[in-house]
Amino acid sequence: MFPIFQVAVPRARGRVNQLAFMANRLLSRGQWGTPILAALLLVSACGRNPGQHSPAGGSHAMPVKVLEARAVPVNDSSEYVATLKSRDSAVIMPQVEGQVTQIFVHSGNRVREGSALLEIDPLKQQATVKSLESSRAAQRAQLALAKQQFERAEGLSTAGVVSKQDLDQAKATMDAAQAQMDSLDAQVREQQVQLRYYKVVAPWTGIVGDIPVRVGDRVTTQTQLTTLDQPGSLEVYVSVPIERSPRLKMGLPVQVLDSNGKVLAGTRVSFISPQVDNTTQTVLVKARIANENEALRQSQFIRARIVWGTRQSPQVPILAVTRLAGQFFAFVAEPQNGGAFVARQRPLAIGQTVGNDYEVREGIRPGDKVIISGTQFLLDGAPVIPQS
Repeated sequence: MFPIFQVAVPRARGRVNQLAFMANRLLSRGQWGTPILAALLLVSACGRNPGQHSPAGGSHAMPVKVLEARAVPVNDSSEYVATLKSRDSAVIMPQVEGQVTQIFVHSGNRVREGSALLEIDPLKQQATVKSLESSRAAQRAQLALAKQQFERAEGLSTAGVVSKQDLDQAKATMDAAQAQMDSLDAQVREQQVQLRYYKVVAPWTGIVGDIPVRVGDRVTTQTQLTTLDQPGSLEVYVSVPIERSPRLKMGLPVQVLDSNGKVLAGTRVSFISPQVDNTTQTVLVKARIANENEALRQSQFIRARIVWGTRQSPQVPILAVTRLAGQFFAFVAEPQNGGAFVARQRPLAIGQTVGNDYEVREGIRPGDKVIISGTQFLLDGAPVIPQS
């Protein structure tokens, strides 16, 4: 019985000391009439010997775990919502108007250069070409007759049978027939080229995108039929606020992040627009991404982080930081005369979140002993015993 009692008493005293800390903290906040405060005062008073004092009096120091703040390199960066665009992407639009009669591919198909994608009703154009070809055939006969007449007139003119005027007339008729023939040849070629536009083909090898049109739809030269993307590199389009533009320079590191903040790809700034967008007051910045595993997609919204530089800043665990009325605080074990330590509550200026730590820009210096346990029982100036 005696050994057990001897072990239990110190533990009970430690618990009473913690209750006294909580009571003092409520008193400091002005919460005089709460039932919790009354219970804490009663328990702490019953469990304290007449010769003992509260922790604020300095007779009993509370053991706390501490972590020494160390300066670590932290990236000075900014995150923006960006858009991915393919460097080898084409919007397929028809060069003629008409009704879609056939669609040869499906969204997602891989096609080769020159493969047929869609067909627009070519019947009217085919009739135009056939009519011109018939006119050309008739003109060819007229040209042959004009040549014969000229050759005959030329022979008769040599024999002195016909006048020079008749010869010139035959020559003019032949030249006019030849010019008409050349004109019809050009028209036929033009309409044959136009006929080829009624079958829409792939300009290069790639992947077919969404096909919003259907068989039977009437399309114009402004109608988007589909898109064609070449697998490969993408470009990140980032709109940087004008306030940050003086820090922009070619080659700045750019990181592409997923929704969880994981870095998917790293690249560098390859283009900075010389103009400011009047609507958004931002500067367009581009960076190329290889996208070898095709994890990213054309027109995808992503998070892009531009790294402006690197600085040395201390970090503290997130669990050691409290927030009151919008202000961040942390307790630090400060050394006193005689080797004792007291808890000091310091306001912090928090920077980035790095893993499970906060970057501290102001309030804590490298080498400070940051208290990471029992902070809910501490008061400013309370004696503590730091434990690594």
